[in-house]
Amino acid sequence: MALTERDLEELRARAEHLDRLLLPGQVDEGLRRQPVHTVYVPADRCTAATAGEWAEQARALVRDHGPPPFPDEIVEMVLAKLGTGPIEDLRVDFEDGYGIRPDDEEDAHAAAAGAALRTGAPPFFGLRCKSLEPATVVRAARTIDAFLTGLGAPPDGFVITFPKATSAAHADVAVLLCHQLEHAHGLAEGALRFELQVETPQAILGADGRCPLPEMIVRSHGRLSGLHYGTYDYSTALGVAPALQSLEHPVADHAKAVMQVAVAGTGVHVADGSTNVVPAGTTEQVRAAWALHARLVRRSLERGIYQGWDLHPGHLPTRWGATFQFFRDGLPEARRRLEDYLARRAGGHLDEPATARAMARFLLRGVHCGALSAADLPRPAEELEAL
Repeated sequence: MALTERDLEELRARAEHLDRLLLPGQVDEGLRRQPVHTVYVPADRCTAATAGEWAEQARALVRDHGPPPFPDEIVEMVLAKLGTGPIEDLRVDFEDGYGIRPDDEEDAHAAAAGAALRTGAPPFFGLRCKSLEPATVVRAARTIDAFLTGLGAPPDGFVITFPKATSAAHADVAVLLCHQLEHAHGLAEGALRFELQVETPQAILGADGRCPLPEMIVRSHGRLSGLHYGTYDYSTALGVAPALQSLEHPVADHAKAVMQVAVAGTGVHVADGSTNVVPAGTTEQVRAAWALHARLVRRSLERGIYQGWDLHPGHLPTRWGATFQFFRDGLPEARRRLEDYLARRAGGHLDEPATARAMARFLLRGVHCGALSAADLPRPAEELEAL
């Protein structure tokens, strides 16, 4: 070799910082189970029976208006899911869906909701408090404090949603509040994690011309689990007419694409927003709302966003139906291509390692949500997780 050992040492020293971009304090990028949705329920209407009541209302819609627009196999899976785990992620809402109440009333509702979810809560749950802006930050702190008093030590699936994040400074305040609550309630350091809602233009493009989202991740010190898109606040801020505000409007697609780029490789996930068109009224109206919701859920999944908001019991059949069908439709090709790749067989695709990882993630996500079973996988789940 013409290069000397000194040349190589200098080269190694210069390249050391290029060893995979790691954001300080980012969460583990490993594929953890992610809920398919977040169900928002106003705090004054949230009880231990909420999940069962939503499931029964969803079943009643199916009985009264016929099954949602899916193959029989998918409808059977949906009805089974409504009986075993209709809600994966429940968010007790103290913000827009709750409104402004006297302090003592909100304190009481927060403590009662926490106590109601002490046992029998879904695998993922939490609360959305009011904004951390100066006018409401103390109210937000009181609400979480009272909720934790009723709940006790939160389980792993617990998360706090902070709305209307506009800058990286929101992450600083959220981290401080989590520290204070952990100390006050005798919780371990890092026990409280949070999500930030992206529902203002400033969260996508700051005054300095940069996107503040990557800095939000850094300054959350590993506590940030997700960024959630706020459909209607964001659309309104950009002047979109109410009749045209939607998850599929171009301004929504732009915001969510920026969010996906910001969280790539960090372990933080992106969640889509909601539709305000609910399955209610005549059979024609119910089925039209189902068709819209199913299409929006499928659209998000096809764009790599695996979670969204549901605001009405009637959204459960189409949330689960569209999710199950997405993974069932993609199963044959993903299984075949991954088998070819692992066996080093020539097939119809020249797949690279990154694509193989994507197929493994796809199949594992399908298992996590119940669309697929272990028998559907080309290899044991442990091998796919390692891949």
